[in-house]
Order: sequence, then structure tokens, then C-alpha cells
Amino acid sequence: MIIKTLVENTATSEDLGCEHGLSLYIETRKHKILFDVGESALFLQNARKLGVKIADVDFLVISHGHYDHGGGLKTFLRENTKAEVFLHRLAFKKYYASRPDGTLEYIGLDDDLKENKRLVFTSDRFFIGSGIELFSNVAQQEPLPTSNRGLLKEHEGDLLDDTFAHEQNLIIEEDGKVLLITGCAHNGIVNIIEHFHSIKSRMPDYVIGGFHLSSSSGSHESFETLDRIAQYLLSTKAKSYTCHCTGLEPYKILKAKMGDQINYLSTGSEISI
Repeated sequence: MIIKTLVENTATSEDLGCEHGLSLYIETRKHKILFDVGESALFLQNARKLGVKIADVDFLVISHGHYDHGGGLKTFLRENTKAEVFLHRLAFKKYYASRPDGTLEYIGLDDDLKENKRLVFTSDRFFIGSGIELFSNVAQQEPLPTSNRGLLKEHEGDLLDDTFAHEQNLIIEEDGKVLLITGCAHNGIVNIIEHFHSIKSRMPDYVIGGFHLSSSSGSHESFETLDRIAQYLLSTKAKSYTCHCTGLEPYKILKAKMGDQINYLSTGSEISI
């Protein structure tokens, strides 16, 4: 299995573009999968440079209804004419961010795309194929990341704190290895892994994606919280590859505590499993 990072906040080379977003290309023995499409058409430009043919992708998973993960959807549907797109049934609701200067910014998906016939809406536990499934409805045993503050949803004309019911996670199983792939882990990376354990009766071998430990304002989770998360991740024995909304400073703290059990994915990074 090969995983290539098409879009992330940073890049391994000046030849590759980066943006506040995430897009991962995953090639298994049977499938070519795209997980998220960043905030623009940049994922396609980088894919061409990295030797990935978006037209050949078998299906796309959008992790949740935020622009930095689904903003490239229109470009994907134009470039790829066959793949189904799996989104949570709440992904096209209205989502906003309250910015530090007091302004309110729409951060949801392009509403014009929601009637596209290739979209498949999911909920709870959804099986795409043998060894490939999605899950949402994560139980909140641990507090949600404080960096979720200011992220809102529209409900019956009011703006409320987002509960991130629209967020889903991907499981891939191949050759006895099990991967858990997250977009932003707004539901809390510990909660997500615990939910994974509750449905799979085991821990993942790999945890890949954003852990949402920092916010756009530059703040991040407390050192106590980061220490607790590091100890938890170590206890799972899983190898972690993180990126995007984890934040560089929280990553450095996790790295100092976890050593080789965690690494960072930038645009252009490639994992071979």
C-alpha cells in the first residue's frame, strides 16, 4: 500500500504547492482512493507532479463538511468522471468559523454540488467494499479539542457550537494491517481511536491524518493534554503519521515524547506499508 500526500499545510519541495488543507492518495492492491481534496484545485496540480492520475481514482472520501477538506470537490468531479464520492449526510449543512477579529466566515462546502448523482451520503458505519469502511457517530468519552472553539453550525436559523456529527473516518484493512485515517479529528483523536476499538475489537496498526490540536489563531492544546494524548497514542502501539490541523508546535511536543512512533506528513510525503 502506498499513501501520497497531495495537499497539506507544508511541502517537502518548493516545486509542490501547499495550502491550509488536506488530501491523501491511497493505493491498495485493489483500489485507488482519494481521501479529501484540500481547499482548491491544488490537489490536482500536485497529483500530476507526483505521478498520480486523479482520473483513475476509484472513489473519493470527504472526511467532513469543511472547505479545507472538500473545497476541491468541483475540480475532482470534472477531472474524474467515474468515481463515487462518499460524504456524511450532514456534510452539506451550513458551517461557520468565528475569526479572532470578530467576523464570521462560511467554511462549508459548495452547496451547488450537493445534488450531483455521484455523491453517496453515509451515516454511522458504512461499508464501501471488502476491507474498506467508514464510521462516524463517535462517542465523546474525552473532552473535544479546545481548538474546536469558534467552529459553528447553523441550526433552525441559529448558530450553535458544531458537534461534528458530519465527520467520518476511514478504515482500510490489507495484508493483516489495519489503517485508521482521520481528516481533522474534531471529535478528538482519543475518542476516535476508542470508537475504532469498540467496533473492531483491536487497535489500528497505523493512525494517519490531522489530530486538531491547534487553531487558526495560533493557540494549541495545553501541554498536559498533549502529554496525555502522547501517552495514549504510545499505549495503542500504532504508528502515527500526522499533519494539517495537528499544528507544528503540538507535533514537536508529541514527537519529543513518542519518538519514532510518530512522524509528520507534508505535501509530497510518501508512505509505503
